Amino acid sequence: MNLPKSVVMGECWARDGLQNEAKVVPTDEKVEMITGMVEAGFTRIEATSFAHPKYLPQFADAEEVLRRIPRKKGVQYRGICTTDKALERAIKSREAGFGVDEIVFVLSSTEAHNRANVSMPRAENQKVLEQLARRALDTGHQVFGWVLTSFGCPISGDVPVEQVLELGQWWKNVGARYVGFGDTTGVANPRQSREFFQRALEKGFTPEETVVHFHDTRGWGIANSLMAAQLGFTHFDSSIGAIGGQPKTGAARYDRGHTGNSCTEDLVAMFEEMGVKTGIDLERMVRLGERAEEIIGRRLRSNYLLAGPVPHHGVVYDKAKGIVSEVPPPPPSAPAARAQA
Repeated sequence: MNLPKSVVMGECWARDGLQNEAKVVPTDEKVEMITGMVEAGFTRIEATSFAHPKYLPQFADAEEVLRRIPRKKGVQYRGICTTDKALERAIKSREAGFGVDEIVFVLSSTEAHNRANVSMPRAENQKVLEQLARRALDTGHQVFGWVLTSFGCPISGDVPVEQVLELGQWWKNVGARYVGFGDTTGVANPRQSREFFQRALEKGFTPEETVVHFHDTRGWGIANSLMAAQLGFTHFDSSIGAIGGQPKTGAARYDRGHTGNSCTEDLVAMFEEMGVKTGIDLERMVRLGERAEEIIGRRLRSNYLLAGPVPHHGVVYDKAKGIVSEVPPPPPSAPAARAQA
């Protein structure tokens, strides 16, 4: 199996994750979680949305969150903008010294989803997005361009791969540093994922600029991500507890079932078990997962959080109590004593 030596994890809990939650999470808890992400080793964090609070009250505190989260060399924060006013807020935050590094813009692969998501025809939206992206670049931001519903549309159905890749190329032409292909409602299967990313490579999309983003609606997100990793892609998005999905704006739903992202805990742990380095401290990640459940107020969807690490060195087992504890790994061998001259 051909796999990269290391991957870069994009943690989406604080934006894509929370946008689907009815409960408005307090600012203190958002800052706590993002701080924990930085401490755990995440270097790409989707921090907030600049959406109007009228439509997404979850992010009414965007500037306050950005003002309070830690700034560490090598850590990049993302924020999403869909309008002129949203971008203006992002720019002002940067000018005040607490902005995001990457501004995220979204475009759907189909006309139907674009209208459902942003209430705008796609061609008109592209004109708006190009103007916004150029302004973001002019103000020192990196641009992150999304092609939503890249693997299928919940309204229109199947989407031709070439159509999606043309939109990805459009983002590159606009000046996007990163292009993300999103499985917005979790319709992709592993064979489809492999064929899509193989075609993306053939069309000139490199692992350094391409972001893999699968939702886990049907339980296939981790397998789909693995297919992309086998082709050498190294940037993967996921969310602690596998939360996320369509924004809670009051609009009619276009998704159903479990709408969340691939689960961070499961994806990171799988990569590490396979010898692919993520740079993430697993113990800190688990504590983040536990804290996320406390904050959201329900059991989330992390299998790794429930089952724990693979017990490579066995367990202490009691016939009455069951598993008592894991056997710790043996200490590293002591270096041989230097021979006396």
